Amino acid sequence: MTAHVITDEAEALAVAAALADDFRIGAAERDAERRLPRAELDRLSASGLLAVTVPAEYGGADVSARTLAEVFRLLGSADGSLAQIPQSHFVYANVIRRQGTEPQRTFFFAELLAGRRFGNAQSEAGTKHVQDFRTRLERRPDGFHALNGVKHYCTGALFADWIPVLACAEDDNMYVAFVPRTAPGVTVIDDWDGMGQRTTASGSVRLDGVLVPADRVLPHHLTFQGPQLHGAITQLLHAAIDVGIAGGALAQAVEFVRTKSRAWFESGLETAAEDPLLIQRFGELAIQLRASEALLREAAGAVDAARGHLTDDTAAEASIAVAVAKVRAAEAAVDVASALFEVSGTRSALNSTNLHRHWRDARIHTLHDPPRWKIQHIGRYVLSDIRPPRHGLL
Repeated sequence: MTAHVITDEAEALAVAAALADDFRIGAAERDAERRLPRAELDRLSASGLLAVTVPAEYGGADVSARTLAEVFRLLGSADGSLAQIPQSHFVYANVIRRQGTEPQRTFFFAELLAGRRFGNAQSEAGTKHVQDFRTRLERRPDGFHALNGVKHYCTGALFADWIPVLACAEDDNMYVAFVPRTAPGVTVIDDWDGMGQRTTASGSVRLDGVLVPADRVLPHHLTFQGPQLHGAITQLLHAAIDVGIAGGALAQAVEFVRTKSRAWFESGLETAAEDPLLIQRFGELAIQLRASEALLREAAGAVDAARGHLTDDTAAEASIAVAVAKVRAAEAAVDVASALFEVSGTRSALNSTNLHRHWRDARIHTLHDPPRWKIQHIGRYVLSDIRPPRHGLL
């Protein structure tokens, strides 16, 4: 695969905006037909957008967190499924940056610049909690590792060149094994049947004695020893997708009311757009959306500031800022996508319009991790100066 190399932040944003405009056109049909976006992902790879966080010394644009969040917001406003697929891609690019050896960085950053895609194989079903893993990585006498387990909710794995797999080794620590999707023993199953984000192909990955060279394994547990931004960056991208979904839903509500809605007969008005009650509601929704956009920018700025001077305090401040943005973004996504029907009327709820995809995408995506726990950590930080935990979800 040959990919364009993006050189700076302005180009990254311009490319993201152009792709979002194109991806928006077929988003409703892809969702309705559950037509997986293989062609769109190939365009995403070829555009160079998937390599924009590669450090400058390896040939990348090394864009800021603020630019990366805006890229995801733009993509999310066009297609809440498509935007979700590369989220883990950037998370594991960051893992390589933080924990990779020099040869690992050289190899994998070259892969990213060539347009290769990372998927993910993280979550497991039937375990005690989200961070309880049964997948095992066992060292063999020949220097390879054997990988065995079953993963679920593996967004991006079906479309990936490399699947980063979280697994426990003999020392009970967590490692990331980077496995080619086509490696012997790897089976990617398209069994995702969620009501929303239908085209993420967030299915299962089965790993049966997969052999992994030692130089494709990274010590993920070290990520959380000392100040880190892994969780903040992960959650920032989730927040950006939520804000994007909210913006996409509001834009479609505006278009529907302007072009298809009828004025309520009691109003005495010619068009629905003149109705003062609808005007009031659109104003409220715009305020909610703009607040979530502003908090997203503020959170990204906190991440960028912490990257420049990483300490326990700056890492905590970044995590809290992202948690605030994520809570508000989740509320905005669900509320605005639901209000779309309230302001647009009965016709907007027809399956033929597929406007309900925004609410379905928001409802599914905001279930990744509970906002109620983020609010707890925010409260402890504000009230008692207790820093948030280092577990990757803040």
